[in-house]
Amino acid sequence: MCICQHRRKATNLLSIFTKKPLASLRKLMEGQNFERIPLQKLNTGHYKLSLKINNKHGDFILDTGASTSCIGFESVSYFILNTKESEIKAAGAGATDMATKIAVNNLLEIGSVKLKDQDIIIFDLSHVNSALHQVDETKIHGILGADLLKRLRAVIDYGRNCLYIR
Repeated sequence: MCICQHRRKATNLLSIFTKKPLASLRKLMEGQNFERIPLQKLNTGHYKLSLKINNKHGDFILDTGASTSCIGFESVSYFILNTKESEIKAAGAGATDMATKIAVNNLLEIGSVKLKDQDIIIFDLSHVNSALHQVDETKIHGILGADLLKRLRAVIDYGRNCLYIR
């Protein structure tokens, strides 16, 4: 969004071109039937959010740079996941060629939004939880990545620490 100095007053360029006052992002998103999900900013600068998988609450890092959402091996029994072998190799910051499994036909809920028959990649997140522990943060169960963010048509409001989905 462009902001300019107009007669010594900061002006939103969009409102100049449309001749309409610009509503807040919240009003705009809620007016389009998006749901507002609060985000918690961690000491690492990442955002954490709560969601449910198979009716169990979990804490997930929001990571737009992660192409695929995932859950750690240690959370398989907690979320009652039906896992299968996978030939997919995962890579992330500081690690490559990590073995994975896949959990099929899961129910994922964020706020009131439900995604049925969701397949989720399972892999070792111990390096992530170790890094979080070093900065006095609690463990996470998984990562909400770009695949689900796109499916949810997600919009992040960094100024207000929230996520809009539908």
